[in-house]
Amino acid sequence: MGETLLEREKDHPQEVVAERDGRRIIIMDSARWVDERNTDRDVVLPASYIGVLPARMCAIHRPRGVIGHDACVGKDGAGIAGLWYLEALGIPAATADGMSVEMGNGRDLYDNGLISHVNYHAEILGVSVGMPVREAAELLRDTELADTTVGNKIRREIVEEFEGRRTVVTDSIVWALPEDARRSVMVTAGHTGRSGAKFLLEADPWAFICHDGGMSKNDSGIVGLRTAEGAGLAGACIDGRTAPIGDAFRGYQEGLISACNGPARDRGVAIGMPVARAAHLLLVGGE
Repeated sequence: MGETLLEREKDHPQEVVAERDGRRIIIMDSARWVDERNTDRDVVLPASYIGVLPARMCAIHRPRGVIGHDACVGKDGAGIAGLWYLEALGIPAATADGMSVEMGNGRDLYDNGLISHVNYHAEILGVSVGMPVREAAELLRDTELADTTVGNKIRREIVEEFEGRRTVVTDSIVWALPEDARRSVMVTAGHTGRSGAKFLLEADPWAFICHDGGMSKNDSGIVGLRTAEGAGLAGACIDGRTAPIGDAFRGYQEGLISACNGPARDRGVAIGMPVARAAHLLLVGGE
């Protein structure tokens, strides 16, 4: 005869630490202990790493949100890879810094954890890096996840303005707007390859910084620099070893320049320069 839920609860201990309007925050020591009790009303805090395997254990029960341990990220980002597995399923998720919380200790995760990584759904609900896990869990419990169509996934921020021009950070050049033409320095995180160059010429910005795609075979990740130079467009690339492809905000904040074309060099951009500094020089025309 199969085990009953009551029998399983003995082996799957969970603790409700906060409840509001029928929604709960629940801590546990392992993702294995997320079960059919945890519906879309529950934010679960299993003190497992949030790799793909634990993410599967959580996702099958469709909780409202998940916060776990990042296992100090580790090789190939395995400690946090489940964040994007859960994102694809529409589940907000985050991890706590492995040096702020013990592995396998749900109470410590809730009481002392600090957020280290978030997926898109958690980010748009207000969860941010450095936030206490307790606060993040309350946000996931109390905030409704809005429609997540492509249009709502566009991140875009003006970070600097100068004499009618501005620097715009957005994750892809395909999200340039008509008003960016001949006006904006576009800091994006798509590659600067052949197809990327086509989008750059269509957008016709004041200047651009895109990603180098790890350079790739025959330097194909940056071949668009030459195409842009031929059109008189100043451009540079973010070093893929310093910032991830697809995240322009980290590229702007953390990235270094790996390559640039002649018009960009004329404005003072140089290899090894911080992306934020290069973007400033592209905006003001050199100093």
